[in-house]
Amino acid sequence: MLQGILIGVQLFFSCVIGIYFLAQLKGQTGSKSNMYKDSTRRGEEIMELRKIALTKPLSEKVRPMCEEDIIGQEDGMKALKIALCGPNPQHILIYGSPGVGKTAAARIALEIAKNSAGTPFKRNAKFVEIDATTLRFDERSIADPLIGSVHDPIYQGAGAYGQAGVPQPKPGAVTKAHGGVLFIDEIGELHNVQMNKLLKVLEDRKVYLESSYYSRYDENIPKDIHDVFRNGLPADFRLIGATTRSPEEIPPALRSRCIEIFFSDLKQKDIMQIVERVTTREKMSMEESAKELIGSYAANGRDAVNMLQTAYSLVQLEGRWDIKAKDIEWIIQTGRYFPRASRKVALQDAVGHINGLGILGNGQGMVLAIEAVAKEVGKEHAQIKVTGIVEEEEIHGKRSSTKRKSMAANSVENVLTLLKMRYNVNTDEYLLHINYTSGIPIDGPSAGTAMFTVLYSAIFNKTVPGDIAMTGELSIRGKVCPVGGVYEKVLAAKEAGIKKVFIPKANEQEILQNIDIEIIPVEDIEEVITYLFEDAVIKKANSILHA
Repeated sequence: MLQGILIGVQLFFSCVIGIYFLAQLKGQTGSKSNMYKDSTRRGEEIMELRKIALTKPLSEKVRPMCEEDIIGQEDGMKALKIALCGPNPQHILIYGSPGVGKTAAARIALEIAKNSAGTPFKRNAKFVEIDATTLRFDERSIADPLIGSVHDPIYQGAGAYGQAGVPQPKPGAVTKAHGGVLFIDEIGELHNVQMNKLLKVLEDRKVYLESSYYSRYDENIPKDIHDVFRNGLPADFRLIGATTRSPEEIPPALRSRCIEIFFSDLKQKDIMQIVERVTTREKMSMEESAKELIGSYAANGRDAVNMLQTAYSLVQLEGRWDIKAKDIEWIIQTGRYFPRASRKVALQDAVGHINGLGILGNGQGMVLAIEAVAKEVGKEHAQIKVTGIVEEEEIHGKRSSTKRKSMAANSVENVLTLLKMRYNVNTDEYLLHINYTSGIPIDGPSAGTAMFTVLYSAIFNKTVPGDIAMTGELSIRGKVCPVGGVYEKVLAAKEAGIKKVFIPKANEQEILQNIDIEIIPVEDIEEVITYLFEDAVIKKANSILHA
């Protein structure tokens, strides 16, 4: 009796278990069937999407494809080829404003490097491009698209490896770029943690990964994963970083490992050349005055192409073919474009007016119009005004910040001291006003020479030639001291129509002779005044003051 009951119970549970597994099997079969149907439907949707294609944007159609397409960056392109081509390519940092061709130039430089003599780059060397502003990583190293990461067994999606308790190395961009170039756009935005990891990879030329789930003695782990954890992932590439920041904002540890190359802002003639190439290639009909307007308002090549694209769409919408100046004027108004800073200067001779030279924040030279008035009014009404300069600057350190008088303001005091001590001008009895008309707050000591000359002109009613410009720091002893950016300043002077440029003798260099402009190196301010006004400076000044 008891035995029959036990047999009955066994049969019951066997049936229950059988029914359970049958239901599971049926559920899996149904699930697989549903997955198959869903996959088929999604696949069909994707195929339908792939049949839809819009025309390429103009910016993509005219993207530079060869060295000749890189406009206005002859020096930058040459420096890129020097750094990347040949048997010993270097890591590179490219500085420059947006839209001047940094990314395109880097791509083209790699293609040139592949064909250079003795190059270590293979013909299939990759150009891996990432953007530091959108690069996201997990501080726990779960995901790191730049350096690489380890997918531990506990994480969702570990698959068969996870079930076996095996950690899975995931290569990052540095390994994908192995044997080629890793291009990081806006590298100055890279997180400090990522920057330090990147520097380590540049040093080791490989990536070492770690996981608490890895044991070198675990025989269940495949040989290839053992090899990665023991020997690291290969990461022997050349880094090209591009940034719109200034060199001072880039970590010194990165700068010390790279060749630094500076791309210039595009000049108006460069913009005009880009417009000409695009209109010719795309067979656009366009008035010359319309092209000149784009050259006057487009800040870079990207702006120029966008304006052309809008103009082309506008005339097509209105059923026309010719792009006219009025179309570009409408685009300028609606797009809120601002005119480029005028590069040409008035060359008229004048009293109390001179052309100084400066450097913009992006390393571009510029011509500064400096004017001055001077009138002897007595001590009661004497006043000294300087407008258009930075009067005070704040310096930020790691632990503190300090404020100090700007270098431009210090230059004014040097000029006034020199006028008193060497030229016997009692500035305490004068109304003196110096003004910079560039519209940009000026800082730095390099306008000292120009500032002295324009004040001397105003005080002694001397006419300054309109076709000259000058740069140089002035000491209280009248010495013209060296300054930075002389090459860029002389280029800006040439473009503005200047005929002669005074520079500190210590800045004299052979490369300046390649610019079609007369260079006058000086060591003392007396050389400048004597050259311009053709008299013995000190004697003349004394005779006027004591007449």
